[in-house]
Amino acid sequence: MADQQALDEVVRFTSDLIRIDTTNRGGGDCQERPAAEYAAEQLAGAGLEPLMLERTRGRTNVVARIEGSDPSADALLVHGHLDVVPAEAAEWSVHPFSGEIRDGVVWGRGAVDMKNMDAMILAVVRNWARQGVRPRRDLVIAFTADEEASAEDGSGFLADEHPELFEGCTEGISESGAFTFHDGAGRQIYPIAAGERGTGWLKLTARGRAGHGSKVNKENAVTRLAAAVTRIGEHEWPLRLTPTVRAALAELAALYGIETDITDVDRLLEKLGPAAKLVEATVRNSANPTMLEAGYKLNVIPGEAVAYVDGRYLPGGEDEFRTTLDLLTGPDVEWEFSHREVALQAPVDSSAYAHMRAAVEEFAPEGYVVPYCMSGGTDAKQFSRLGITGYGFTPLKLPEGFDYQALFHGVDERVPVEALHFGVRVLDRFLRTA
Repeated sequence: MADQQALDEVVRFTSDLIRIDTTNRGGGDCQERPAAEYAAEQLAGAGLEPLMLERTRGRTNVVARIEGSDPSADALLVHGHLDVVPAEAAEWSVHPFSGEIRDGVVWGRGAVDMKNMDAMILAVVRNWARQGVRPRRDLVIAFTADEEASAEDGSGFLADEHPELFEGCTEGISESGAFTFHDGAGRQIYPIAAGERGTGWLKLTARGRAGHGSKVNKENAVTRLAAAVTRIGEHEWPLRLTPTVRAALAELAALYGIETDITDVDRLLEKLGPAAKLVEATVRNSANPTMLEAGYKLNVIPGEAVAYVDGRYLPGGEDEFRTTLDLLTGPDVEWEFSHREVALQAPVDSSAYAHMRAAVEEFAPEGYVVPYCMSGGTDAKQFSRLGITGYGFTPLKLPEGFDYQALFHGVDERVPVEALHFGVRVLDRFLRTA
């Protein structure tokens, strides 16, 4: 059981890590090393021998292994990333890198994505060192760089260049699962992630005939690009239900006493009310235009125009995604992946999932645990190259009205102290027995 020192340390570690600015703007200027050194110091204080590994100077990853009590058991990967997305201080109620603790809440960029989980891991490991606890399975602890961009300096580098560090790992846990979702009707739902949509970030390029802005131009690159972007933005993607999403719909329908009618999923989602938010983004592929680039002077028609699209596809949906983009872009616009990663699917009838469910239910007996698929992606994609099945499991008990999902990459990101305490207790229970 987590002791009082562990509960105190998880709060302090979260605050300390937030104060270390690891902003990742995607241009390679992020420096995770100070946060990595902090994590390595805490691991070393627990008697471990952490390795610090870099592909690029300053983009540091930390890996350590804890030997389990059952040598015949497969190893478990427990990972969290050290980088965060940018934050504009003028938009925040507190400075985003203050790590301020106020009114029982820890404020700052990374409080939910995902320095909270990094702190939980450190607190649990140090608690075990004090109590002489060994987990059943070998645990590989990994703190990674670059998750908020391409992961090339982080989990991608580790999976490709240091696979030996993850020998024996068959499953892994990381961010975005086992948090409290309040449905507005008194129910507390704890979704555990057992899948992720694939990442298909796209670059669209339209070419045409450059010329004077006052002349007729039937080969206008901007017009061609705008038409393609409009078609993509307005496209209605067909329904695609994965095993995880089917399981989520079935368990939510049972919870609400609704017949599971997958022939009319949109109607089923309406009946689920607020709980539909847990699945509505993952019943289809998606493609959202996000950036446009064209021209250099108002009265000059450029010969090229570029757009970027955030595409996501479900497990088994990449071929449909590619074919659809070919049709929507048409003959005058070329498209390519600027970044691509696989979609993931994890079984919900596994022993690991059962242990996660049991750990949550022990400390939140009033809650309802359900599986769900993440609409975005995590480092689990890169670690899947090593045959590691990934789950989202960052347990947090949150008060009603606390919009956890909106705080990912949002303004005034924060996490309640009590949520961190709950997370340490649940994580400790799961990792001891999984």
